[in-house]
Amino acid sequence: MNWIAMSLMLVVLLALFAWSAARRWKLLMIGRPAARFDDIGQRVAGMLRFGFGQQRMPRYKLAGIGHILIFSGFLVLLFRSLVLFGRGFNVGFDLFVLEHGTALGDIYSFLKDLVIILVIIGVVIFLYYRLITRARRMTLSGEALLILGIIGVMMVADVIYDGSWFVLEDRAGHLELAFTWASPVGSAAALGMQNISEGGLRFLLHLGFWTHTSLVLIFLNILPYSKHFHVITALPNVFFRELKPRGRLPNMEDIEGMLEREETLGVARIQNLSWKSILDLYTCTECGRCTDQCPANRTGKLLSPKHLTIDLRDYLYHHEKQLVRRNGSNVAGAGEGSASTEDASGSGELLVPTTIKPEVLWACTTCRACETECPVFITYVDKIVDFRRNLVMEVGEFPSELQNAFQGLERDGNPWSFQAADRGAWAEGLDIPVMAELGEEKPEYLMWVGCAPSFDERAKKVSRATAQLLKAAGVSFAILGMEETCNGDPARRAGNEFLFQTMAQANIETLNNYGVKKIITTCPHCYNTLRNEYPDFGGHYQVIHHTEMLADLVRQGRLQPKRRVAGRVVFHDSCYLGRYNDVYDPPREILRRIPGAQLVEAAESRDRGMCCGAGGAQMFKEEEEGDGRVNHARIDQLLRTQPEVVSSSCPFCQVMLTDGLTDKEREDVRQLDVAELLWQSVAEEEQLSEAKAGTESAAVE
Repeated sequence: MNWIAMSLMLVVLLALFAWSAARRWKLLMIGRPAARFDDIGQRVAGMLRFGFGQQRMPRYKLAGIGHILIFSGFLVLLFRSLVLFGRGFNVGFDLFVLEHGTALGDIYSFLKDLVIILVIIGVVIFLYYRLITRARRMTLSGEALLILGIIGVMMVADVIYDGSWFVLEDRAGHLELAFTWASPVGSAAALGMQNISEGGLRFLLHLGFWTHTSLVLIFLNILPYSKHFHVITALPNVFFRELKPRGRLPNMEDIEGMLEREETLGVARIQNLSWKSILDLYTCTECGRCTDQCPANRTGKLLSPKHLTIDLRDYLYHHEKQLVRRNGSNVAGAGEGSASTEDASGSGELLVPTTIKPEVLWACTTCRACETECPVFITYVDKIVDFRRNLVMEVGEFPSELQNAFQGLERDGNPWSFQAADRGAWAEGLDIPVMAELGEEKPEYLMWVGCAPSFDERAKKVSRATAQLLKAAGVSFAILGMEETCNGDPARRAGNEFLFQTMAQANIETLNNYGVKKIITTCPHCYNTLRNEYPDFGGHYQVIHHTEMLADLVRQGRLQPKRRVAGRVVFHDSCYLGRYNDVYDPPREILRRIPGAQLVEAAESRDRGMCCGAGGAQMFKEEEEGDGRVNHARIDQLLRTQPEVVSSSCPFCQVMLTDGLTDKEREDVRQLDVAELLWQSVAEEEQLSEAKAGTESAAVE
């Protein structure tokens, strides 16, 4: 081989790649700081599991298999490329340990040939998706076909090189030409090429060699300018993923100080993103899994998590020079508090509404279906909420309905502006202790009721059923009564971080004053906020969802379902209970223990369960325009199981599902919380009169 040509190719193409990589690094560094070097052991383990192990890929089975095959091929054939680069200088180079005819060399040769076939199969799978089925979720571009073509040609070139080499070695007397399992593809190709002239073989040998080696370097140089940059950035993105609880939004510290310093609240401009968020933009594979599962996109809203990422990335690349120059001259933060659309350098353009439409941001239910699907751990909810923070706290532009919710939260401690004095009225006649009325001896648990279960007539029945079950099991608990206020979740998800922190600090002060250690809640939003977000403000509690508590009480025999509740029951997974906190089994365990209840599963359940449409403060505003309503789409999915009861474990979900059934005129299907069904099975006959009158419960045998 020609060492001069190899040297020139390596120097020129590697230098070109280094220049491109330096550009991307400088652009990455315009982002705000992000601490992502904690718990290295957990990060490495996650990279091995999700990066090298590709654990999330098979969630889309065929496409996942195709990607795993190609990714595995890249890992194995990396050594092959190094061998060929070395042979550009020394034809006998074998990477020292992969010499042909040795045990290790033969093992690698067999593995390499196997991988070549698997990679070709992977290429065919992706060509099938892009040219035949043309999946809507994917970006169908010529670039992707070019990359697949390069990968396929590299595989064929390697086979041609091996086949030519085997025949030439046979003619030189260095080995005997025959099929061998040590190199099944290469030796088979050689048998088919044995009648080619020596000149033709040497031409094919050089063709295969230079095609493979040059395409590797050409492919490397394409990566920083294409969606396939993820080949380089995916593993780092998985390594630097967020390790804190999924239900915890990034905390904003010293909001008042930021206002005084005229610093941007949330995200207004591209440089307000953290460097990790910019790495997310680099890493998007445009596979569209996120958008495919997004409830807003499924119902025709403008929101597409994939296109949100692509739009931000395109903006970033388009303004690269201005942004890097701005960062290099230490003025990235200058004028961030300005309300102007664009600063003098042209790199400070407000992203909303010029690049991202407000309707995109306000359509998000924060359900995390997008993040659950992303194989490379790109986050979306934190970015969307950061945009909302800027619109709410700095720009003052947000859906008008949220103003009423904010006022109610600030004035009355609940988004509906009900009188705080009525918060404990749901418990009338149940003889439930109130913390303020107790002496020094406090109960083991606090029952955190939440806003909807305190004020909404339908949700009150879930509170009563839960409380009666706890009393029947002999659980020591009390409530806060009028001292309880909203946990702040609607304010935080809507972008009003200042209001959330005010409410969180007030609630934590109340809880800590009573020495609360254990909390039971019927609302997954309360559960998530108290469990995952309050620790940032000094609130450290053991938080238990009522389905977890009730399942444990049934397991212990302290609650014994005995009365038959007849009917097919389909369970709807709350996003903030399931995808956020992995609570899937307790509610199902309860339903299976109720005599007569036949639990059926929707095709879209557990971590693929579709959002009801109420999360992310959607409960308190009108849905963005689209082809349909999210709760209608979800109820249609559940009705395909032909249920008699749609069960849930969230007051928000209960409202949305009940409305969906009403809109569909399905009076024959009832909507009941898990606690209500369990109480019907556990309670004595005389205790059921209220439930029968209030909910027209499922038929009792």
